[in-house]
Amino acid sequence: MCKKIIFSSFLIFASFLSFAQTSLFKHTNTFTRQDTLRGSITPERVWWDLSYYHLNISVDPDKKFIKGNNKVTYKVLKPASRLQIDLQAPLKITKATQNGKSLMITSEGNAHFIQLKEKQEIGTTNSIIVYYEGTPKEAIRAPWDGGFSWKKDMNGNHFVATSCQGLGASVWWPNKDHMYDEVDSMAISVRVPKNLTNVSNGRLRKVEKHNDNTTTFHWFVKNPINNYGVNVNIGDYVNFSEKYDGEDGVLDMNYYVLRDNLEKAKKQFKDASKMMKAFEHWFGKYPFYEDSFKLVEVPYLGMEHQSSVTYGNQYKQGYLGNDLSGTGWGLKFDFIIIHEAGHEWFANNITNKDIADMWVHESFTAYSENLFLDYYYGKKASAEYVIGTRRSIRNDIPIIGQYNVNSEGSGDMYYKGANMLHTIRQLIDNDKKWRKILRGLNKKFYHKTVTTQEVEKYMIDKSGIDLTKVFDQYLRTVKIPVFEYQITDNKLKYRWNNVVKGFNMAIKVTANNKACTLKPTEKWQTLKTNTKTLVVDNNFYVTVNKI
Repeated sequence: MCKKIIFSSFLIFASFLSFAQTSLFKHTNTFTRQDTLRGSITPERVWWDLSYYHLNISVDPDKKFIKGNNKVTYKVLKPASRLQIDLQAPLKITKATQNGKSLMITSEGNAHFIQLKEKQEIGTTNSIIVYYEGTPKEAIRAPWDGGFSWKKDMNGNHFVATSCQGLGASVWWPNKDHMYDEVDSMAISVRVPKNLTNVSNGRLRKVEKHNDNTTTFHWFVKNPINNYGVNVNIGDYVNFSEKYDGEDGVLDMNYYVLRDNLEKAKKQFKDASKMMKAFEHWFGKYPFYEDSFKLVEVPYLGMEHQSSVTYGNQYKQGYLGNDLSGTGWGLKFDFIIIHEAGHEWFANNITNKDIADMWVHESFTAYSENLFLDYYYGKKASAEYVIGTRRSIRNDIPIIGQYNVNSEGSGDMYYKGANMLHTIRQLIDNDKKWRKILRGLNKKFYHKTVTTQEVEKYMIDKSGIDLTKVFDQYLRTVKIPVFEYQITDNKLKYRWNNVVKGFNMAIKVTANNKACTLKPTEKWQTLKTNTKTLVVDNNFYVTVNKI
């Protein structure tokens, strides 16, 4: 995810820091009943497994009004009679039906409980249709606050898009709004004024023209998709495309941009195929060949909508023309193309079950930026970049949030998380193995939702290193390890300080131009040495205190 443009040079740098630190929620230790209804697997959610959505809506940009329905198909896991659907005010559910029969709805804030009339037999597949309408929440600072962005392009045409990470997809359409249960496939039908084009996820199956000067665009997503990955993008779009010969065959790569930006896009979007080549190398095959890959221009900075990645970086290198790392390497690529497309592997392929574990999305994707550089410019360039991003780390609260209440952790999940991964790469000290682990994650958890514990266990098992305390230190505390040392009388004394109990991470140092690895613990250790100086490898995200 990314942030809106701010123009003065001072404020631009401040926005860089904000990008890496911004959370989608106000951090609190006080949670409400609504937080629990949204963030937990409630009894009204647990008994049914999502199978298929058909979202069918009309969008009236003049009135900023939407109306439609969502057909929700599900498999019954155990008998029950109440089903939870989420939809946020001011949108309203007008009715719900099953097999043509109207159903009773009781609402508790944004959670709506539908009383089913028919017996729900274990193993059967059933559907309900939820009808809704209204003026959806307007995004003021998209994509941070979420909702609909109602804008105009340079020619006065409507330019409309949705974004909803964190706030939730229920801000604009009714669904089972919890990350643990991804729908297996989905149809998206969007009716818009005839002079406009709607671009959504997956592949375009049909364009249907109506007598009332509107057109419906029918899209279909064959692969599982998380709720916040679903999007609507409406504008005076033109399209160009290319074929990419990738790990799973020929991939269709499509680009939808505003008419006046076509030539700029043809030049700038060359980073897309470069991205695909680098990330298939590091992470394995692109996870959604059947649904294609799209970049879609939008009136905000960008978002990782699955197979419909949105773009608003003004056709500039870096982050709106600037370098998040301060090293110069960040100007070697278009930040939004690389970062948001990186989420196709981490967020869309591998998805967190609970938003408290959103570091799985953001840490790996922030880390993907320097892997892109590694692929094209080498290991030294990539290391300088990720180390440079440390300047944005705040260490305010832990990266992992609180579970079951829709609580995200610190915005440090971006670059503190990326530097944790960079540190782990040093510990493994075998780039072939490291690449195998990254690719293995995407194969092991292909199209799945995961917990932090599952990711940690996989990386520990495959690396052969007990990284438990490393994860505890960087994900669950705000403390950065301090390597303390003292050199006196031809003796080197060293230890870890400011660490979780049992922290014993190895670290590389250089003494007398000779590199070696030390294995500090919380207790002082002593080595004989004739060195006068010691240099700690900067690739490890630690601080150093010479006593």
